[in-house]
Amino acid sequence: MVKESGYQWKLGMFVIVGLFLFVGTIYFVGKQKNLFGSTIELYSKFNSVNGLAVGNNVRLSGINIGTVEHIEFLNDTSVVIKMVIKDEVRKYIKKDAVASINSDGLMGDKVLTITSGKKSTILINDQDYIRSKKAIEMDDLMVSVKKSVDNAGLITAELAQFSSSMNNGDGALSKLVSDKKFGNSVDNMVTSLEASASEFKTFTTSMNNGKGALSKLISNERMGNSIDSSLTNVKTATKGLNEVIEAAKHNFLLRGFFNKKKKEEDKKLEEAQEIEEAEMKKALKMDQKNDSLKK
Repeated sequence: MVKESGYQWKLGMFVIVGLFLFVGTIYFVGKQKNLFGSTIELYSKFNSVNGLAVGNNVRLSGINIGTVEHIEFLNDTSVVIKMVIKDEVRKYIKKDAVASINSDGLMGDKVLTITSGKKSTILINDQDYIRSKKAIEMDDLMVSVKKSVDNAGLITAELAQFSSSMNNGDGALSKLVSDKKFGNSVDNMVTSLEASASEFKTFTTSMNNGKGALSKLISNERMGNSIDSSLTNVKTATKGLNEVIEAAKHNFLLRGFFNKKKKEEDKKLEEAQEIEEAEMKKALKMDQKNDSLKK
């Protein structure tokens, strides 16, 4: 009798624990599926669901607010996703909200993410459609990653070639890095340039502050005026000399001298013209003679 009573007690405890576990499971699943609270249904159209499945979570600001209840084809290029979310979060979702499909981690399950919207002030209603944003395809991402890796490999190869050329090449940059003699030559050239710059600086300082004629000519206004005045006097003297010579030509004492000089110049001019005419006639005769021989 005692043995049978102990067996019944164990059976009763097993049933009670099983019942609690069953109720807890129902509650947990129901909570996840929003079976015990007030909910609303929203829809969104996508060209591709990218692996999103019924039962996946719907999130707003990183918080689970519902689940994907149904996925249905509209046509060969469009799919409609029906989601069930908690009615209590409806006040945070505006008419310009956007739905997008993302991954829960790098390789995790897909989730439907809702961005609440900012411009509109009108809240969504039950059975409303919200805009969708194209998801990033994993294939496109892998192609982009592959392209980046290829570019990195190409850049690495070019850097290696550049380094090799720098160590073994004959170019100026290679010599500047590896050739000690060339480097010394460049260093000497730079030193010479620095010395020239220093000398030029000294020269300009002397020009600005020195007492030489060239310095005064540049910086001394009084000396400049003096030179300008001297040039004016020379010009005036030259003009006066020309006037004296012209007056001397008409003086009866010197008139014979100037007339004789003028006659000599005219005679030389006539002789030069006669020589030129003789050469032209000679050349003309030679041309006529050549024409007659050709005929």
